[in-house]
Amino acid sequence: MGILSVIKREWRRLCSRPIYLVGIAVVPVCFAFFFVSLLSEGLPLKVPAAIVDLDHTSLSRQTTRSLDAMELVDIVQTEESYNDAIRAVQRGEIFGFFVIPRDFERDALSGDAPTLTFYNNLTYYVPGTLVFKGFKTLAVTTSGRVVQTSMVERGISPKLAGAFLQPMDVASHPLNNPWLNYSYYLSTSFLPGLLELMIFIMTVYAITHEIKSGSSIEWLRTARGDIWTAVIGKLLPQTLIFTVLAFGMVSMMFGWHHFPMNGSLPAMLLAAFLFVVACQSFAVIACAAVPNMRLALSICCLSGILAFSLAAFSFPVQSMYGAMGIFSYLLPVRYYFLIYIDVALNGLPVFFTRFNYVGLLVFPILAVALTPLMKRHLLKPVYVP
Repeated sequence: MGILSVIKREWRRLCSRPIYLVGIAVVPVCFAFFFVSLLSEGLPLKVPAAIVDLDHTSLSRQTTRSLDAMELVDIVQTEESYNDAIRAVQRGEIFGFFVIPRDFERDALSGDAPTLTFYNNLTYYVPGTLVFKGFKTLAVTTSGRVVQTSMVERGISPKLAGAFLQPMDVASHPLNNPWLNYSYYLSTSFLPGLLELMIFIMTVYAITHEIKSGSSIEWLRTARGDIWTAVIGKLLPQTLIFTVLAFGMVSMMFGWHHFPMNGSLPAMLLAAFLFVVACQSFAVIACAAVPNMRLALSICCLSGILAFSLAAFSFPVQSMYGAMGIFSYLLPVRYYFLIYIDVALNGLPVFFTRFNYVGLLVFPILAVALTPLMKRHLLKPVYVP
């Protein structure tokens, strides 16, 4: 009897129920390979788009060739009207189109400032954004070329006209991710977020199912009546499996796919282990506060889903409403993501991100303090549907 007996009992339960196999192993592994393979190219290139050329002049054809030569845009269709192009967008054949108006060349050369119009479909955020970026770059470049041509026709030298349009050159040097690889921040946020969600769900299910099925009395008896022994013994097998998965994700990203690792790999592995323990502790806190399967699962599922936005993967906490931004610090994945930025991307020593490690340690401390609240419900299990 004791913790070893609880661990053996939990291993038997894990091996006897397919839901544990699916939730603990199959789903995290499948999604890890899905996300990493989906973003294996780093940045989507040559997004399908169309051109609506209503001018059919040498300048409009030059503009079309310039657009097709861009890295982000692939002109796959040439439409004759706005209506044809918008129907192609609705059919999903293209993600945007660029409109060259009638008399574009004549108005440009006469200085009448023609209007270039472009449309992009932001229903699909990433390709729509890339098309927008390509269209806007071409519009600005074409506008500058037209203005420069007009200035040269008025007697200004080409060199001086170029200096007026672009008085200084801008050198852009993206820090820590100079390749602008989407996977370097999407995969490193989605995968821990998904792992956090699955840890929440499986931990809550493992604990509250004992209450639902009435087996919590036997569980406590196996632990000799000690609630801490019961909880630790139950969660240790899952801790081992989830830690192996977390280490595997770190190895896959930084070893196999060569994500930037400017700091200490052991520090990231330590963060991964603490992250798993913190997620389990969060679920234990939810079970202690609400010892009901339906409600506890609802709380953890909602928290896990909102982590993808509240943990500030793509939107900074400083710009959130204060009442919402504070919730980001209640999620373990937030601290893990900050450790990744500090250690892996910025190459900082652990000392400078120590408070994020402390943040992960707060969750198990709170779980230890609140665990005794569950004992009364385990001794008198009452299932409330």
